[in-house]
This record gives sequence, C-alpha cells and structure tokens, in this order.
Amino acid sequence: MHDWPEWQSQVEALTARLRINQAGVASLGAARIVFLGDSITQGWHGDVFRLFYQHRGGLNLGISGDATQSLLWRLDHGHWPAGLQPAAIILMVGTNNIGQGQRPEDVAIGIGRIIERLQRLSPSARILLLGVLPRGAGPQDPARQPIARLNQMIAACADQRSVLYHEPGSTMLDGQGQLHEWIAWDRLHLTQVGYAMLSAAIEAPLRQALQR
Repeated sequence: MHDWPEWQSQVEALTARLRINQAGVASLGAARIVFLGDSITQGWHGDVFRLFYQHRGGLNLGISGDATQSLLWRLDHGHWPAGLQPAAIILMVGTNNIGQGQRPEDVAIGIGRIIERLQRLSPSARILLLGVLPRGAGPQDPARQPIARLNQMIAACADQRSVLYHEPGSTMLDGQGQLHEWIAWDRLHLTQVGYAMLSAAIEAPLRQALQR
C-alpha cells in the first residue's frame, strides 16, 4: 500500500465508484478494454480517450502515484471486481519505481507478478503490456538507461498469445532522442498531443489483443 495521502484519497474514490458499478454488474460487464497504471494512465486526456476507447467499452483504472507494489495491492483490495471480465487489459506501470531509484530487475519482477495476478483474475483477457515511456528531456537523462533496461526485460513477458508487448516510447522522441514539452509538458506527463500520439501508436497491437 502507498502512504501518499493523494494516492490514498484517489484509491478511496475509485473503490466507491467500483462498488456502485458492481451493484449493477452490467456496467462492469460492458468494459471490454481496461487500463491499469499510474498517473500517465489516469491522466489519459478525456477527448482522446473518448475518441479512441469510449465506444469500445474503455474503462480507466489508473491511479496517480501507482508503483508495481501499490497496483498489486489495489488488485487484491477491490479494484478488480468479480464482474470485470474484459477482452483486453492495457498495462503500463513502472516509471514511478524507476523514479524512486529502484533497480530495473526488481521492477520487472513486480510487473511479472501483476501479469500473473491479472491472468488469475481475468483468464480470458489478453494483456497488452506497454513499455515504460521515456522521461527526461534528452538521452542523457539518468532515467533513460534504467527504463531501456526495464523494457528489455519485460518484453520477455510476451508470449504473443495471452500477453502482447509493445513499446510506444520511440514515437514520442525526435531523431536526437529529445522528448519535447509539447508532447510531455514536464518531460514525463503527456499533453493532449502526447496522448493522441500514444493512442495511435498502440492501436495496432490493441486490435490484435481484441481479436478472438
């Protein structure tokens, strides 16, 4: 569990919302694509999310501040109700772990455990695992190398059947590896343009994940 007060208040709000939805399971049953992750997932720009996902049963369960440990805790404490059985799960988590200085190897283990948990909770869903997006203005930012190492390791989670892997981060960078502020305003969190680019980048693997 996370001790950040803002994270705790967001968890309580999401828990209440899911309880209300669970009372009428039909609303949860309509969710075909579930998004899990941290602030980058939670902050998916509303217009972009509606354009790409609302008509396809998109449900955003991202929480700002999530790391692998807190996302595992959420899955065990009401943030995956029994009525939630989507066709696809989009998982993107780990940047907060890297930002806290955790080793990529340890973060990869945490992501693997999340995947195992999701496969037990929703065995029929395909998981689209997204590589952690680049952070920092340029390639010399100290977070770039750990993120690259992490993505290299978690790519091995994909079996191309129940788990697909896609790394959209390169689409966010220019030819010199720069992450511009009109894509990520603080070189981490995306702008509307950044979310449009991200949504376009994952569309092909998402369609593959939704195929039956």
